Amino acid sequence: MSTTTLKRAAVAVAVLGVIGVGGAVAVKQSAAVAAATVPVAAVASAAAPAPVGAPAISLPDFSSIVAQNGPAVVNINVTGSTKTAFDPDAQQGRNDPYADDPFYEFFRRFQGQQRGQQRQAPTHGLGSGFIISPDGIILTNAHVVRDASEVVVKLTDRREFRAKVLGSDPQSDVAVLKIDAKNLPVVPLAKGNDLKVGEWVLAIGSPYGLDNTVTAGVVSAKGRSLPDGNVPFIQTDVAVNPGNSGGPLFNTRGEVVGINSQIYSQTGGYQGLSFAIPIDVANKIKNQIVSTGKVVHAKLGVTVQEVNQGFADSFNLATPEGALISNVEGGSPADKAGLKAGDVIRALNGQKIVSSADLPSVVGLSTPGEKIALDIWRQGKPLQVTATLGNAADKTAKADAPSGDPASAKTRLGLSLRPLEPAERRDSGIAGGLLIQDAGGAAADAGVQPGDVLLSVNGRPVNSIDQVREVVGKSSKSVALLIQRGDDKIFIPVRLG
Repeated sequence: MSTTTLKRAAVAVAVLGVIGVGGAVAVKQSAAVAAATVPVAAVASAAAPAPVGAPAISLPDFSSIVAQNGPAVVNINVTGSTKTAFDPDAQQGRNDPYADDPFYEFFRRFQGQQRGQQRQAPTHGLGSGFIISPDGIILTNAHVVRDASEVVVKLTDRREFRAKVLGSDPQSDVAVLKIDAKNLPVVPLAKGNDLKVGEWVLAIGSPYGLDNTVTAGVVSAKGRSLPDGNVPFIQTDVAVNPGNSGGPLFNTRGEVVGINSQIYSQTGGYQGLSFAIPIDVANKIKNQIVSTGKVVHAKLGVTVQEVNQGFADSFNLATPEGALISNVEGGSPADKAGLKAGDVIRALNGQKIVSSADLPSVVGLSTPGEKIALDIWRQGKPLQVTATLGNAADKTAKADAPSGDPASAKTRLGLSLRPLEPAERRDSGIAGGLLIQDAGGAAADAGVQPGDVLLSVNGRPVNSIDQVREVVGKSSKSVALLIQRGDDKIFIPVRLG
């Protein structure tokens, strides 16, 4: 049964299992690779004529870009090791003619490793990269050189160099290599962020280890957020396959606009969606690595949720946009700036926050100590807050919920509520709020469960039933309940009848 996953586009072959290309697999894939690299000229000859009166659109010829920049695209060969659990039965003995000998198990375990022990298994991987400095500075993906004990860079003129990993950043998936060479060809990097959706782009890399393979397509989307990172990816339909990781993505002016990093696939191969790290993001990471040997990321200290239509109705927002704060870490920059659960962040330094995923990508690529201006929506009114970003590596304490008064009743939401007992507050670490004893009606349909603790309604802390009734009574379409469930705080929108 196949599953849809986001795949790293590097080829990796381990002793205990093949994850990429090798042997007969490479032969099976060769037809697919050939089909994915149809020359642009062939496509142009088959294109239908444009309708009368429509503007003429001609397909680009990428040959000059390939001729000029192809020599600066390199193949990266990685040797390393990874820890695996040792299973003696899987390694030997099951078909051994001496397996019935009473001393067989003793000598086997005396000479080898015990079951479950970790051992180093050698790995081999292939990827791509590109030279950005004549003295041998190379950009690639962090996952290409992860766990590497040796990295060998092969140029298009067939020369090979052992490379030093100057540094890598798993969060952005960018790594910087250095080879001992001079007067190397380099690629130009795009300046600014003027790439447009629908614009033609070109990838050069080593899919399945096939050096300097060229594929082309268009930009499908920009600022695409993926589950495993804080990078505003460029989405394209350029054919990117295992081994393309770390290779450059060019615009029609021959400038590098991104680093090919991931693919969306049900099979492990290209299926129409590929993702590249914007070059301005990669450049920020590269500058930190070259100057300090490490990368630091900024931190605001909030947990955010997506603003859907239910939340927009609850908070009186005109459109379901922004990042809804569900939790503020105690002592964090957000806490010091006065941000609260229930605030909706609409913009950062004038940059609009449309999706909740936009916020971590902007904050994570900022510098610790940087001051930022946040446009906030709080209890139906706009507000601007200034915060000084912290270091993502710093630890902060969790914020306590607000304290309150005891009460007991049943609300029109279908919730049976009561205040927390002193022992419950002490054991849970929750200072206030109302315990949900029973959930029914609209609240139960929305996912509220008995045992949850209700902390706020529409961003207003609640510690009594009267407070809940007051806020709900002023709401017409829906309310947003801030719930604590175990160690997590989440907003749940509840539509009212």
